[in-house]
Amino acid sequence: MNNIFMACAALLEAGEDVAMVTIINREGSAPRTAGSKMLVRRDGSIVGTIGGGLFEAQAISLAQEIHRGRQAVTRTFNFTGNEVTEMDMVCGGRAEIFVDLLQCRFPENAAVCRAIGDVKKGDRGAILVTEIATGPGSEERTKLALITGSKESVGMPLSEDSMEALGRLQGGRSPQLVSLGEKTYQIEPVHLPGTVYIFGAGHVSQRLAHLTAYVGFQTVVLDDREEYANEKRFPQADRIVVPESMEGCMENLQISRNGYIVIVTRGHAYDMNVLAQALRTDAGYIGMIGSIKKRETIYQHLRRSGVGDAALARVHCPIGIDIDAETPEEIAVSIAGELIQARAGLIDG
Repeated sequence: MNNIFMACAALLEAGEDVAMVTIINREGSAPRTAGSKMLVRRDGSIVGTIGGGLFEAQAISLAQEIHRGRQAVTRTFNFTGNEVTEMDMVCGGRAEIFVDLLQCRFPENAAVCRAIGDVKKGDRGAILVTEIATGPGSEERTKLALITGSKESVGMPLSEDSMEALGRLQGGRSPQLVSLGEKTYQIEPVHLPGTVYIFGAGHVSQRLAHLTAYVGFQTVVLDDREEYANEKRFPQADRIVVPESMEGCMENLQISRNGYIVIVTRGHAYDMNVLAQALRTDAGYIGMIGSIKKRETIYQHLRRSGVGDAALARVHCPIGIDIDAETPEEIAVSIAGELIQARAGLIDG
C-alpha cells in the first residue's frame, strides 16, 4: 500500500490528476483481495495491479473514461468461462471495483497519501477511509481520509461521531464496507510492516534478512563483528548496527510492540545475554534459535537471575515453524513463516 500512495502523492503534487482503482468487494476466486489498488494515469500507464489480464485491462479503460468524465463509478466483474482459464483461477468469482479520480486541485488528496507514509515511519497504526460516492457531484470533493491512532484525521471532513463509529467498526487485517446513515465507506487498516531485529550475522541471518525484506518487514541486523555485519553481506537490510559488544546492544534501540526479535548469535552465552535484554523490551515477538536442551539450560540460568516463567513464556524456542528444517536456507524459511504468522496475529507474541 505504501508505494502506491507515495507514487500517488508525487503525481498529485506535480499537478497531475490520478484515477485510483480499488477492489471493494470480492467473492470466489477473483484475482486480488479487497483493498487492492491500482493507479491509472491519463495516458493509461499504471502503478500497482489489481490482478492483470482482461479484468485489469477493462479497469484501465474505465479509469481513462473517468479521467474524461471525472465522476467516480463502481463496476462489478464476473469471472466465468474463458476469463477463469486466462487468469489461472481454480473457479469463477466476482469483483467489484470503485474508480475515483483524485484531483490535484484538492490538496487533501495528496495530504492523505503523504500521511500514510508518515504513519509507517512513525510506527503507529491508522485507518484509511474511502467514501464510495458516485454519480453527479462526486467529482467536486475528496473522498479519502486517514484516521490515526490518536483519533486525528487527514483528508475529507468527518464528524466526531463518524470517526468514532468507523474506529469501532474496524477490526482485523482486512478491509470492509460499512454504512453510516446514507453513506457507504470502505475502511481498511494501514498495515505497519513490522521491524525484525536479527541479532547475529551468520549464515542463517543472511538468508533470513533476504526473506524478511522480501515479505515486507523492515529489517535490522545487529552483530558486534563488523566483518560479518556489513552491507556487502546484508544488502537487503534497512539498517545494520555494530555495537561495541552484545552486552547492552539494545540500549539505543526503541523496540515497540511492532518489533520482532530474532536471536541467532554465534553461541549460547551470546544468545542468553541477548535474550535477557529482549525480555526487558515491549517486542511483540521474541524468538531464539536452538534445541530444547539448549533452551532449558539458558532458561535455568535466567531463572536464577530472577527472570520469571511468565516472561520466558513470551519466547518462541525452538524458533520457527516445524518443517524439519536443516540447512540455513530451510531454517530461514521456517523463521520467516513464524514471523508472518505473528504479524497476522495467528500466534501470541
